[in-house]
Amino acid sequence: MNYKRFLFLIVLFVSCLADLQASVSIVPIPNQITWNNGVYKLKQTVSISYSSDHLKSAALYLAENLHSVLGVKSKVKLGGNGNIRLSLTNDQSLGASGYRLTVDKNGVNVVGCDYNGVVCAIATIRQMAMKTELQYVSITDRPHFVWRGFMLDCSRHFFSKKEIEELINLMALYKLDRFHWHLTDDQGWRIEIKQYPLLTLKGAWRKYNNQDSICMQNARLQDNKDLNLPQENKRIEGKDTLYGGYYSQDDIREVVAYAKQRGIGIIPEIDMPGHFLSAVSNYKGLSCFDKVGWGRVFSSPICPGKDSALEFCRNVWKEIFALFPYEYVHIGGDEVEKGNWKKCPDCLRRIKENNLKNEEELQSWFIHQMEKYFNENRRKMIGWDEILEGGLSKSATVSWWRTWVPDAVDQVTAHGNDVIYCPGSPMYFSQHEQNTSLNEIYTYDLQPSRLSDSQKSHVLGVQANLWAEGIPSRNRMFYMYFPRILALSELAWSNPKNMNFDDFYNRLTYQFEMLHRLGVPYRTPSLYGFNNINVFTKKGTLTVGCKDSLATVRYTTDGSFPNCKSTLYTNPVTVDETTHFILRAFNPEGRADEMVKADFVKQGFLESLDIDKKLTFGLSAEWHEFPGVKCSLIGNAPLNGVYDIDDVMIPSGVKGNIGLIIQGYIKVPADGVYTFALMSDDGSWLKIDGNMVVDNDREQSPHEMICQQALKAGLHRMEVRYFDHNGGMLRLRVSDQQGQRLNPKDIYVH
Repeated sequence: MNYKRFLFLIVLFVSCLADLQASVSIVPIPNQITWNNGVYKLKQTVSISYSSDHLKSAALYLAENLHSVLGVKSKVKLGGNGNIRLSLTNDQSLGASGYRLTVDKNGVNVVGCDYNGVVCAIATIRQMAMKTELQYVSITDRPHFVWRGFMLDCSRHFFSKKEIEELINLMALYKLDRFHWHLTDDQGWRIEIKQYPLLTLKGAWRKYNNQDSICMQNARLQDNKDLNLPQENKRIEGKDTLYGGYYSQDDIREVVAYAKQRGIGIIPEIDMPGHFLSAVSNYKGLSCFDKVGWGRVFSSPICPGKDSALEFCRNVWKEIFALFPYEYVHIGGDEVEKGNWKKCPDCLRRIKENNLKNEEELQSWFIHQMEKYFNENRRKMIGWDEILEGGLSKSATVSWWRTWVPDAVDQVTAHGNDVIYCPGSPMYFSQHEQNTSLNEIYTYDLQPSRLSDSQKSHVLGVQANLWAEGIPSRNRMFYMYFPRILALSELAWSNPKNMNFDDFYNRLTYQFEMLHRLGVPYRTPSLYGFNNINVFTKKGTLTVGCKDSLATVRYTTDGSFPNCKSTLYTNPVTVDETTHFILRAFNPEGRADEMVKADFVKQGFLESLDIDKKLTFGLSAEWHEFPGVKCSLIGNAPLNGVYDIDDVMIPSGVKGNIGLIIQGYIKVPADGVYTFALMSDDGSWLKIDGNMVVDNDREQSPHEMICQQALKAGLHRMEVRYFDHNGGMLRLRVSDQQGQRLNPKDIYVH
């Protein structure tokens, strides 16, 4: 053979092998993986053998997915030497849910430490089997955390049994193993309780509420049909259109079996004593008083002073226990408005009889009573971190969500209790995805160094929460979960030594192709290369990047919504006058993603100020007792205190109704265009020399706006305003023309 031709073939082979390896980018990344030369081709009919009856369900699960994706038919059999072989091992070194997977000339061999280990191996096979050729590989893998969860709120908006099963099947693809099912809340009761039929007969249906109307309004304003309420969740009753739905007990049993087959345990949540309006509205004797509804912030809770109310709760849970054969159940226990308890004779009597100090201890008493009942029925209780207030039992598990109570994890684990991380930021996927979201999820520290080894052993893992106030449809649900859930799956599963965000981000290309093929309407990763407001002095250039190779980007400059006929972005666009771009990504079928605004503003430099007084480093912050929702009104509210701070932040000890006015000067080192990234939950603004630079002034979940301003070197007066009423977040990052972050200690003076 010609030497050059031989060399060419070798290079071609290596290149093809590299392409094949790159094309199968598994998420979450396995602990040990070795790609080998060669491929095993699946025929139109394959045999799947399993070593014991215990694995038959797993074999059927694999067969179903091979058929749905590849059209491959399977013969499933006990024993023998199939093309794909599933078995268990006594080798405990693999660990719970651990597995070994080998693909070679003899086919596919799976060895699991337990049933869940086998289904986790099947998840890897599913990702590899986007085509009938499986590359030779050897994998040894096990999870880092036992709790790899996702939560869906089906009360605010309802999702069908079919949609729930589709979601579960996708989560199994990424080795998640806990489904926290939020089944009841003020806005709807979604599970049949035979002893109390009114819970679903009336409690599962409602006239349109403000959450529904906001969704429908946003569908118009954002040109997004996924924000409309599905017709199948509506019914006509007289002259009224009602929205709702619920799961029959047969539906629940089918979902439980479906999830179990995929190695996923379901944790049902029946939220109490608050968020219980769909129950107290339909059965008398559950609340403190006959009149129920909304208080200052939250709804009328159950009355813990009435024995009949406690009996109602036990009866509900009795039917729940019969439907969900898992060790954990979730009681909620969050956001309870206790005003009624302060004046209810039954509650006051209960407080006195049990030597309780206040309403917080009354809530704790109620939670402990329910937990005792759970334990008697061989169940473990989980509650939101509010169950810490008034005293935590020795056996309860805590879901930590309140980021403004940062020591909750420390308290829970120091008490010897288990904790599940689901902090509002970044694990609330109901909040809009930011361009930093994937990185914040992926790099989140679930075992901070401040925790002792004993405390770290009580960290079960992490879950994503999807609250459905603004999520009315199947498409919108998946859009909010994906791709963020991929970052969470790797955080929960993979060995930290193997984790690298840049590598993970590169592996998303394959995952997007796979999700597209599976019909999942995922969110196109944030377009990058520009800011919300981009400043130039002579000419500006719009440069747009997108990680999804399947997406195209179109734009308008006349304020209209971009559509499939709008200008296609192919190369950077140069402008010499102020121009307002609206950009939008589209998938290959023309499905539109969300719109992004990018204003290019022509500016002159703001002149610096001549300050003759002595200045000190830092900023000054005024805290006003502000219940409002507009930054311009903060100064009218009573002043609580003044603080010296080193950076733009919420000062320590500031909580409740927060209205901040942060003032000082920024020292600009050189003439140039500076970038200001202001993150807040809720509203904020940034003014420099009286000019509005960042306007983030609205009620919202955590949202970052990135804007620019041309500044002369020297001092410029700076003012940041911020409001929030329940926790909150505030952060400002300043960068120079080269994109280098400026140190707050070098630039802020007052």
